[in-house]
Amino acid sequence: MTALSVHILDEIRELPGKYPQPRSAVMPALDLAQEELGHLTPEAMTEVAAALELDPGYVEGVATFYSLFHLEPIGKHHFYVCTNLSCALRGANEIVDHVKEAIGVKEPDQVSADGMFSYEEVECLGACEYAPMMRLDHRYHYDLTPAKIDALIAEAKGEGIRLPARRGGRRAAPGGGKQVPPAAVEGPLPSPPQQVGKGNRPIAAPESPLPNPPRQAGRGRRKKKAPDV
Repeated sequence: MTALSVHILDEIRELPGKYPQPRSAVMPALDLAQEELGHLTPEAMTEVAAALELDPGYVEGVATFYSLFHLEPIGKHHFYVCTNLSCALRGANEIVDHVKEAIGVKEPDQVSADGMFSYEEVECLGACEYAPMMRLDHRYHYDLTPAKIDALIAEAKGEGIRLPARRGGRRAAPGGGKQVPPAAVEGPLPSPPQQVGKGNRPIAAPESPLPNPPRQAGRGRRKKKAPDV
């Protein structure tokens, strides 16, 4: 009896062919395992290592290094709330307090009584202009308010209407009137902004060789005159 299903193990075995090095497949393989089990057990990590033909110690090292991998059970829906500077200035700590109260937990990674929810505070998720924000169920959620948190929890329980994903700009309220900020986004992580003056153009080679250094005065290469006899 294996910890991971045959289907997941087959997917993991196919991953190395998509990367130049087999080790590059470790993180997506662990993500598949965690997606199925909810967290990474020692047995699951051993099976990932065997499927990728890698050392189990290396796979475990990757799993323990990255905070998005969990070695203990978490809720089915896990809130990753950013509390870095931009989000903190926009009320992230109050959002964390509301999440804790709404799902009935007191500590990070504590699972709610129904097994549905847990949370943790994380570092920057790369969307500072939409602070406060968080990740939940592989979606980014922007411009958070207590009301949006309540709506997301109701949606996860099957009691509410799914909040629409961001599709550029801000969505208008039904029937016109005041515009409402977007609630969620789906898709890959945003690309970091480029620094001013730090383009990707290669440095041009000089058009001519560097000039020779000037000779010091009185340091010519003339032969010394033989002394008169």
